[in-house]
Amino acid sequence: MATPTAGARPDEVRRHNRTALLRRLHVDGPSTRASLAAELGLNRSTIKALVDGLAESGVVAERLPAQRTGAGRPSLLVLPQPQAAVVMAIDVRVEQVAMAMVGLGGDILGRHSWNLHRRTREPGEVITHIADSAKLLADELDVTAVGVGVSVPGVVRRADGMVHEAPNLHWTDVALGARLTAVLQAPVHVGNDAELGALAEHLRGAARGSSDVVYISADVGIGGGVISSGTPLRGAGGYVGELGHMVVRPGGRHCYCGCQGCWETEIGEAALCRALALPEDAPRGAVVAELRSLAADPSSVTHRLGEFTEWLALGLVTVVNMLGPELVVLGDLFTALPQVVVDRVRATVQQRSLVSRAVGGTRIVSSPLGRDAKLIGAAELAFEPVLGLV
Repeated sequence: MATPTAGARPDEVRRHNRTALLRRLHVDGPSTRASLAAELGLNRSTIKALVDGLAESGVVAERLPAQRTGAGRPSLLVLPQPQAAVVMAIDVRVEQVAMAMVGLGGDILGRHSWNLHRRTREPGEVITHIADSAKLLADELDVTAVGVGVSVPGVVRRADGMVHEAPNLHWTDVALGARLTAVLQAPVHVGNDAELGALAEHLRGAARGSSDVVYISADVGIGGGVISSGTPLRGAGGYVGELGHMVVRPGGRHCYCGCQGCWETEIGEAALCRALALPEDAPRGAVVAELRSLAADPSSVTHRLGEFTEWLALGLVTVVNMLGPELVVLGDLFTALPQVVVDRVRATVQQRSLVSRAVGGTRIVSSPLGRDAKLIGAAELAFEPVLGLV
């Protein structure tokens, strides 16, 4: 836990401790006062004052645990109250937009989604539809969002939410943060989709407890998010995570980004469709259904996905050698890959990567959050400043 700086005023210390306690409850769920004191390194009187104040303002409540253990009076659990702070999470994809209202503690209170087509993919159309859907969802749930987090598959300047380029959306220099702030009348924070997927996995998914993680997601394109020493790696200006545009096959297929032979062209959705003998524009449901049927027949996996598996492993060898993660999480469409593919990729990375061998074998797992990872990450992006104000 971060500690307040030396010489901080008492009110600053109280605010710091209050935010730390709320963050603990928001991310890790209900806890007793004694456990909170031990985890946060605070004395019991301080915890009592904080919890009493938060309970009085309706931010937390205390309840008896559902199951009692041991003799004597059970300790009360401190629970975050979802309605005390609600944020809006938006996940803009190439073919769909998903939206959710998320309460304190991470509960999804309600959601809505709609498909995108060539015309409706234009920035102005997307922003208008988001504004209309946000009002409908807020009215339906009778909540007001105190912050908004947005996930976008592109190069995003975190400072102001400028989408410098989102190749698969065909967006260039879209002031998404400013435009959404104007129509939603709430603070809007925009992040790269894979970076937010990594954040979600780190806080609520497969990477909880891991300090060095790479999250690789497959939608129409390929993105990567990196957690280094427990902190998101963002790069200069917030531009980081475009692992899908790492060139792995010089002279290979043309990519939307303008290069040839990007990793995305070998392991993206179109490449997976080619490997499965499906049209490159096959619906997502058809791709997932084919992968699931393939999982039931492991003997055919090598025949149909052998080359795809090699390209996935080849790119991950480079990623692991460069970034040295203890864990790689495969997200989005990759969660539908047969387990035998994940196992073979893991074995290949351990065999070919010097860094993986040095750390005793980099773990490679499928995301338990699935398609919700980026939506959850967008919610956490919105909650970051909110927790200090509740």
